[in-house]
Amino acid sequence: MTSKKPKRNWGEYLSAFGRAHRKASVELEPSMPLLRHLDELRRRLFRAFAALMVTTAISFVFAGQIISYLSIPIGGTKALVSIEVTENVAIFMKVSLLVGFVLGMPFVVYQLLRFILPGLNQREKVWLVLIVPLATLLFAGGVTFTWFVMLPSAIPFLTNFMEITTHVRPANYFDFITRLMFWIGVCFEMPLIVMFLAKLKIVTAKQLASGWRYAIVGMAILAAAVTPTVDPINMGLVMAPLMGLYLISLLLAAIVERG
Repeated sequence: MTSKKPKRNWGEYLSAFGRAHRKASVELEPSMPLLRHLDELRRRLFRAFAALMVTTAISFVFAGQIISYLSIPIGGTKALVSIEVTENVAIFMKVSLLVGFVLGMPFVVYQLLRFILPGLNQREKVWLVLIVPLATLLFAGGVTFTWFVMLPSAIPFLTNFMEITTHVRPANYFDFITRLMFWIGVCFEMPLIVMFLAKLKIVTAKQLASGWRYAIVGMAILAAAVTPTVDPINMGLVMAPLMGLYLISLLLAAIVERG
């Protein structure tokens, strides 16, 4: 006697399949937004990298003119003396990459903002949209101040000190001016840093106003560390805008405290 095969209940099979499908969908659902965000980040980074490649290629074309312009404070490229075979090529490459990075940075920041802004609330978006341009302007102001005010006085003082003839290498010169412009630009970011600290309630406008003596001492130490010389003239050139930025910082801290 043969046993009968159990009759298949297709309704149960379909029901089990539906439950399994729903369970898999629930398990995959949390990972889908993350995958979409990663894909969005990948596309933004690729666009930023492509922009840097384009700006670097453009800077290679005009690197000679840029080097000539940056050499004005020292008296032109003829005042520079190379002592290594590859030094001129290295400077050409370094300046091209640096200028390409600076030119492409606005587009890189734009791509990062496009990625970050959708996840912020309206208040945070306003803060971010205000802070990024302000930070860029302050840094550019520091670089401009260094180029037009500090370097014209610092370079002659350093190269003619004690009336000793100085033969300046291109590597040393361009490293010196780029470092100086970068750090002075960073110092000009002081109002934003203070505003951020005030936002976190670490400092207050009243504390800044009452501690002005300590602030002057701190700015003097910072000026001595940043400037290439410790003579009073160059230190004063740095301290004067820093004191103005300190007053702006105090005002911004008061505005943040009042919301």
